[in-house]
Amino acid sequence: MAIPKTDASTDMRHMRAALGLASRVLGQVAPNPAVGCVIVGEGRVVGRGHTMPGGRPHAETEALRQAGEAARGATAYVTLEPCSHHGRTAPCADALIEAGISRVVVALTDPDPRVSGRGIARLRNAGVSVTENVLEAAAREINEGFLRRVTEGRPMVTLKLATTLDGMIAAFGGDSQWITGEEARRYGHLLRARHDAVLTGIGTVLADDPVLNCRIDGLDHASPVRIVLDSNLRTPLDSKLVRGAAQLPLWLVTTEAAARAHGRRFEAAGVDVLALEANEGGGIDVQAVLAALASRGITRVLAESGRAVAGSLLRADLVDRVAWFRAPAVMGGDGLTALESLGVVKVSALRRFHCVETVRLGQDVLETYRRTTY
Repeated sequence: MAIPKTDASTDMRHMRAALGLASRVLGQVAPNPAVGCVIVGEGRVVGRGHTMPGGRPHAETEALRQAGEAARGATAYVTLEPCSHHGRTAPCADALIEAGISRVVVALTDPDPRVSGRGIARLRNAGVSVTENVLEAAAREINEGFLRRVTEGRPMVTLKLATTLDGMIAAFGGDSQWITGEEARRYGHLLRARHDAVLTGIGTVLADDPVLNCRIDGLDHASPVRIVLDSNLRTPLDSKLVRGAAQLPLWLVTTEAAARAHGRRFEAAGVDVLALEANEGGGIDVQAVLAALASRGITRVLAESGRAVAGSLLRADLVDRVAWFRAPAVMGGDGLTALESLGVVKVSALRRFHCVETVRLGQDVLETYRRTTY
């Protein structure tokens, strides 16, 4: 089998295209990773594919289907190591071999112990040339949620904040609508579409009666699972969340005692009640919550909550990204701060992030931060 000529700049160009395909389906493929695949034969793209909503078919399958016979002797650019195990579908590594692909360029090795180098080894054993780690950092960023679920047993967490310039989320009496403008709120709905789940607390539910869906034309199908931390099951049965549970999944995370006492009435309304052991204070441990969500296949969580839940996540060092919407206004000491006390007494104990993007949205600004340790 002839091996196509290799060129680093060409490899990066086609891998960027594959990464773009993978990025399109973030929030729609859990528990699977979002993968993109581009097949290039005789200098032209003959097949493109990404993981399909729900996680199947896989990207390689879609690209090979599009390429047909043109895949023979071609190069496949894949953002994550092709799978080598039998699940609901046959291994993608085998599909590439059977299609006659002569070279595979991989961005990132799959940490899933069922794969983890086995897919690459299978390709090489079949005589397929493999180039690894092309744009690895970009691939890792796209699939951070999947990677954390596999390696740490929890999903990636994005904390969304919408504040004044001085960090206030509401007036002292609780009035918070609307601090940011329409463009910022619309972008917030896009963030929901790009996460598997949106997480809030009972305080926000009682104060705002939110819906927590994605209200962007053409993306209503991409609304995430709605999750409420409600240790005593105080969510009103006539709330918008509960009334919409038959159309859009709603999970109430509560204590075992509350679930025994009140869970059935919520389940009768179509709500999924997740009962966890209470912590020493009678509440819910956020680490246990994230572990439970990961066990259910959630890889990306958008925390869109009040100061209590946000503070809990930060104190436990579970926030991976921050999406901070800032309105050009100040409220002063009469307002409610975005975060409750984190117990920081020394500067060395600060939770540190680095800014990766700043976007202007009308009169508001969105600053995106990532943790410094990943």
